[in-house]
Amino acid sequence: MKKMKKVPQRKCIACQDKDNKKELIRIVKNKENEIFIDLTGKANGRGAYICKDSECLKKAIKSKALNRAFKMEVPNEVYEKLLAELESYEQ
Repeated sequence: MKKMKKVPQRKCIACQDKDNKKELIRIVKNKENEIFIDLTGKANGRGAYICKDSECLKKAIKSKALNRAFKMEVPNEVYEKLLAELESYEQ
């Protein structure tokens, strides 16, 4: 019998749904405190996962979930940039 490979699970910081790591989008804060969307899932830094729809990101912004995940105050410009990136990714 062949052993089944374990699929990594992650939780969306906005809606708290668990899903496969590949089905979620990773948002990263690196050592320079830059926050960006990591489509490869391999960028260095602290990562937080979010569903692939802009509604979840809006929910995370409203509840300040990214502030808690990254243990810092996230500026509004970063939120706007993340929303624009995610909406372009959804197209």
